[in-house]
Amino acid sequence: MSAKQLNRRDAITALVLEQGAVTVGALAERLDVSMQTIRRDVDALCEGEMLHRVHGRIELNAEFLNTPFDQRAGTNLSGKRAIGEAAASLIPNGSTVFISIGSTALSVAKSLRNRKELTIITNNLSAAMALSEEMSNRIILPGGELRLPDRDILGNDVLDFFGRFRADFAVFGTAGIADDGGLLEFHTTEVRATQKIRANAKKSILVVDWSKFGRQAPALGDNITEIDTIIIDRRPGKAFAPLLDKIKDRLLVAEGESA
Repeated sequence: MSAKQLNRRDAITALVLEQGAVTVGALAERLDVSMQTIRRDVDALCEGEMLHRVHGRIELNAEFLNTPFDQRAGTNLSGKRAIGEAAASLIPNGSTVFISIGSTALSVAKSLRNRKELTIITNNLSAAMALSEEMSNRIILPGGELRLPDRDILGNDVLDFFGRFRADFAVFGTAGIADDGGLLEFHTTEVRATQKIRANAKKSILVVDWSKFGRQAPALGDNITEIDTIIIDRRPGKAFAPLLDKIKDRLLVAEGESA
């Protein structure tokens, strides 16, 4: 395969990761090549596990698609509540906090309701609303289009927004955790947003329930071994014991080791 073909196919994959599905015609126009060329690229890419072609477009396979936000928010409520309370216990009054998108990060926001004089910098509208009842808080949101039904804002403007601030803590979740500790997301924009708040915070806090260990998602971010504090509700299966041993000094099990 030529370098030109490889770059084009990487670009196609990136576009599908960003949008979930892209038509063959839109790809040909975007990459300024013929429909025949794009069809050859799509056929080759669809031989793998991540992508498939249907009705003139290329899509992510179902196992790589995200679950709707409200469905995620309604699962494992006790575990996420425990994670939220454990994370909130690390964040004192008067802190400046980045809060990412996601249902577990939202649980942290809900657990911070008793804190005073927080500065919250977030693209998670639900988290902002959860903390808006405390009048001493300052809540800073980016501009842009609200993504529904997740009620969050993503895109390059959000990266510029996060780049203008520094925080004491960066609180974020992840869609999945690979066997080697890689943090997985469904969109590369989510990866870049997490990396930006990590870079601009004094301390990073990953909040994730046990079901995310081994869960598939296509976009690779940082590694769990690079995070300052990792909070889980309970330990995942034995297959991840070696990985957890690497982070044991930075790992908090919110529901206790016997859970």
